[in-house]
Amino acid sequence: MIQRHRYPYGEDPSQWGELFLPDLPVGARHQGVVVVIHGGYWRAQYGAELGEPLARDLAEHGIAAWNLEYRRAGNGGGWPGTFDDILAGIDQLAALADPHALDLGKVVALGHSAGGHLAVWAAGRDRVAELGTGNADSLPGRRGVRLAGVVSQSGVLDLAGAERLNLSNGAVANLLGGPSSEFPARYRLASPMAALPLDVPVYAVHADADHDVPPEMSTGYVDAARGSTVPARFVSVPGDHFALIDITAPAYLACRQLVCELLR
Repeated sequence: MIQRHRYPYGEDPSQWGELFLPDLPVGARHQGVVVVIHGGYWRAQYGAELGEPLARDLAEHGIAAWNLEYRRAGNGGGWPGTFDDILAGIDQLAALADPHALDLGKVVALGHSAGGHLAVWAAGRDRVAELGTGNADSLPGRRGVRLAGVVSQSGVLDLAGAERLNLSNGAVANLLGGPSSEFPARYRLASPMAALPLDVPVYAVHADADHDVPPEMSTGYVDAARGSTVPARFVSVPGDHFALIDITAPAYLACRQLVCELLR
């Protein structure tokens, strides 16, 4: 029997998450939590319904999952709202740990497409805060729940490359309010590349027939992360972009296995 609990982490209608929990023996604790971050090129028309099947599947396999909604470009998100929401949404787990017996020593993120970008970016939150120190264009400082690892599913991990390729008709500029020539600080702070080197494991999983997000978004990040304390790993899986969020597809099953490895 899966339990579902929805909680806000802010006042905006898009600032909420839904906790999917498997049953526990009396007195036991959930062994880790997975933060599911949906994609959709950061646009408002795509929401947490994309992550719900993944969160439910994880709970059905004994894993607590937090399906996170956030403001996107077009409904109050963009820079810095989307990014601040991701950190605030992850931090909300601290308030849920005791009532739901969550182990916050093992919090990992599973993010698809734009959600992969946000998941890997959040893993570098301390480094981003250092880069933004004293910069009026930076995010507010936050110290909260830290990620212990990330599985990125065809993530848009290279914002400079995504802008150059004009992915999804200018999705990066739409997120950040304009081109990098106009907002260089935003592009630097918003890029997972800028947070390298990381000290947490990142699996950059990419579908081999992905025509929405090219594999170089993952391979480029992995190449740049070679000097990290824990180098990122590239994992190729069969299927197209959406096979990664099809809970019956081998591409998704590989991601679930990697999540389990991170939790162990």
